[in-house]
Amino acid sequence: MSIPDADLLTLAHEWHCAGRKVAVATVIETWGSAPRAAGSLLIVDSEGAMEGSVSGGCVEGAVMVEAAEALEDGKPRLLDYGVSDDDAFAVGLACGGQIRVLVEPVGGAMAVDDLATLRDARSKKQPVAYVVDLLGDRRSIVGQDAYPERFRLDRSGVEEDGRTFVAVHNPPLRMIIVGAVHIAQSLVGMARSCGFSPFVIDPRGAFGSLARFPGETIVEDWPNEALTALKPDARTAVVTLTHDPKLDDPAIMATLATKAFYLGCLGSKRTHAKRVARLEAAGFSADQIARISAPVGLDLGGRQPAEIAVSVMAEVIETLRKAT
Repeated sequence: MSIPDADLLTLAHEWHCAGRKVAVATVIETWGSAPRAAGSLLIVDSEGAMEGSVSGGCVEGAVMVEAAEALEDGKPRLLDYGVSDDDAFAVGLACGGQIRVLVEPVGGAMAVDDLATLRDARSKKQPVAYVVDLLGDRRSIVGQDAYPERFRLDRSGVEEDGRTFVAVHNPPLRMIIVGAVHIAQSLVGMARSCGFSPFVIDPRGAFGSLARFPGETIVEDWPNEALTALKPDARTAVVTLTHDPKLDDPAIMATLATKAFYLGCLGSKRTHAKRVARLEAAGFSADQIARISAPVGLDLGGRQPAEIAVSVMAEVIETLRKAT
């Protein structure tokens, strides 16, 4: 099983604490059809053990050689590789590209304290960025206010100055689905495939059963109570699907008090107009209500539950990834 890039830093810290010499290799720039995006990680120890990937297999061997040398002298390496068409095809791409990789030995170029800070931020679900001056020795860890658009788009990379590399480390994505209905059955799998951790809220036991949602996290509390406990943040999408104001309205009101990046609600335009009237009567402002995407999902013309789930997932991704 592959290890998520964010968890590789935790593993690197564990290896270092166990007395192993460890180097961290990070993709900092790509051109063309490079197999791995900026921010992708590979960790290597002095015995040749490795986890992660910087190229899908094209240049890992060369990076490991450079990492071994970096572990000997404690100095970073800035490497440039061209991925040939043949090598790119072998890892599932139609054509080649170029990648730039930064190799940093832990305890040398990369401070152990910085690695521990990144690990702790991951465990506390705090967004941070590891910033490297590629032309000097300066390294720092900053919060999301320093590079808000990079954090919003999950986009690591080199700044326009050509020397500042920003590695974004965001908390995991979550999708909270209110209503264990047919659409939700399709949506949880799509969410998980897209990197979200799904949670299904439904106090109706017959709907939110493990038989209908095998292996998923089912919360049987009332929606507003469940959302208070789950604490939606800027990395959370909330989707209400019950079509029942008794369940959807408390969830919507609870979500509007959070920084959730997406709130989508099932229902027709007429249903939403009635929803807006109820929210206005409850004291919510026009700006707050405007956060709601309703009818939920992109207008793809779908009718079946799975088709509607596709439209919801598409709109969530568009909201998350589309640059302002």
